[in-house]
Amino acid sequence: MFLLGENTEPDGAANAPSKDLEALRARVATLNARYRHHGATAVLEGALNDPEAGRIAMVSSFGAESGALLHLVAMVDRKVPVLFIDTRLLFAETLAYQQEVAERLRLENVQVLRTDEETLQKRDPYGALRMGDTDACCALRKTLPLEQALAGYDGWITGRKRYQSGTRAALEFFELEASTGRIKVNPLAHWGPEDVRAYMDENRLPRHPLVAQGYPSIGCAPCTSKVAPGEDPRSGRWRGQQKEECGIHFVNGRAVRQSA
Repeated sequence: MFLLGENTEPDGAANAPSKDLEALRARVATLNARYRHHGATAVLEGALNDPEAGRIAMVSSFGAESGALLHLVAMVDRKVPVLFIDTRLLFAETLAYQQEVAERLRLENVQVLRTDEETLQKRDPYGALRMGDTDACCALRKTLPLEQALAGYDGWITGRKRYQSGTRAALEFFELEASTGRIKVNPLAHWGPEDVRAYMDENRLPRHPLVAQGYPSIGCAPCTSKVAPGEDPRSGRWRGQQKEECGIHFVNGRAVRQSA
C-alpha cells in the first residue's frame, strides 16, 4: 500500500519544453501507426515491450468492466504494476472484488494507492468535501495519489473505450497526455459493451457484484447511483452534475467535462 501526500510533487510536464512534447507527440504517432490495425493483446504487448512506449504501469478501478483488461494484462505479464486507487469512499463490494480478481488472475504487483491521513485531515477534515466540490474531492482522493504514483513511469494503461461517452469517441490506442508528459494506452478503445461481455463470458471471469444490481459504471459510493434501463451507462456517475470524468483523464491539460 502507498500512502501519498501533498508534499510529494508529481513529476509532470507542466513546464516541459515544447520540443520535448513534440518528441513525445512523434512517439505517439509512431506507436499508433505501428499498431493501428492490431488487436488489444498486440497493443498491450507493444505498450509493455516497444522502446517507443517506455516504462508503463496499468491503472485499474476494478470496476464493472475491469476484469477483461486485467485478464489480458495477466496473460501478457502478471508482473505488470497495477495501480488501484482506494479513495476510502469506495463500495465495500469494489474492495472485495479487487481482492478476488487479483487472486484469481494471480496478479503479482497490485499497488493500492491512498492519499495519506494527514493530507486528508488538512483538506477534507470532515469528509464532506464531495458535497460542495466534487472536483476538489476527486483531485484530493484520486488525482493526487495517482499522479504521485505515476511519477516514475512514462505512461499508463487505461480501460477507456470509445463507446463510453462523447469525450472518448475518438480515442486512439496511444495518446499524448500533454499536461503530464506521459503516454496513455487504451487497448480496448475499439471494444463495445458486447465485446467486453463476450470476453468475460468466454474466459469465465467474475463480475463485479454491483453490475447485477443496476450499476453498469461504478465509482465512489456517495457519487454513484443505479442506472435505469435505457439510460446511458455512465449516467449514474455524479448524477445531476455537468461532470463525467473524475479528473484523472485530461484533454488539453484539463479534466474533461460534459457539454451543457
